[in-house]
Amino acid sequence: MAFDIPKLSNQDKGNFFLIAGPCLIEGEQMAFDIAGQVSEYCQKAGIPYIFKGSYRKANRSRLDSYSGIGDENALEILKKIGDHFRVPVTTDIHADEEAALAARYVDVLQIPAFLCRQTSLLAAAASTGKVVNVKKGQFMSPEAMQFAVDKVRQSGNFNVMLTERGVTFGYQDLVIDYRGIPVMQSFGVPVVLDCTHSLQQPNQASGVTGGRPALIETVAKAGIAVGADGLFIETHPKPSEAKSDGANMLPLDRLEPLLEKLLRIRAAIQP
Repeated sequence: MAFDIPKLSNQDKGNFFLIAGPCLIEGEQMAFDIAGQVSEYCQKAGIPYIFKGSYRKANRSRLDSYSGIGDENALEILKKIGDHFRVPVTTDIHADEEAALAARYVDVLQIPAFLCRQTSLLAAAASTGKVVNVKKGQFMSPEAMQFAVDKVRQSGNFNVMLTERGVTFGYQDLVIDYRGIPVMQSFGVPVVLDCTHSLQQPNQASGVTGGRPALIETVAKAGIAVGADGLFIETHPKPSEAKSDGANMLPLDRLEPLLEKLLRIRAAIQP
């Protein structure tokens, strides 16, 4: 399925696209280092690339959890990355008024999974004219995501995609139902598989979310095998030192060999 962003269209060689970057913008140098490495990998492989970084983390387990370096500062870094590497950039928004603010700096507005039913938030994101990426709630069926797509389209924006990120499985785990990918593709939108948040282990007694990063490759391979249009992977040079979601991030030096394997799977399933 074609991904209708002008900055991506001239790179598209029929591959999946990749949304990747740190969970949180921790500083300019770190963000540029990650963007530079991933951009180089993707250019070499012919994979359309969108840089991802949260400008602020609103959904934290504890009040004292680190949430960012300041909204305007982080958004400026995102814009600089897009301009410097000539790639689209994305960040998540959490309230209606954030849509117009973030839209001045990024190309894709991400709706967090917990907020995928927030009608006014979806409408506010749609009204910016930016691509809207709605993450499927951990509590939602794939079929029910049709209504999220409808809300964006009925607000006048047809540039929308959906992201699968696992379904709540008990109190402290998630599971991926890969049947949901073709179901959501039937709505006529690109579908992304979030390979890192799908492996989260939330609600830990420590107040810090856990994860199973050793399974990122397994999840990514399965997603490409069933025909996901794109993959979402959070990555960091040293996940153990990341200030957010380090427990389920892919070490940056493992991304390129993973992409090489995924390209072989993608080629094998082409008609």
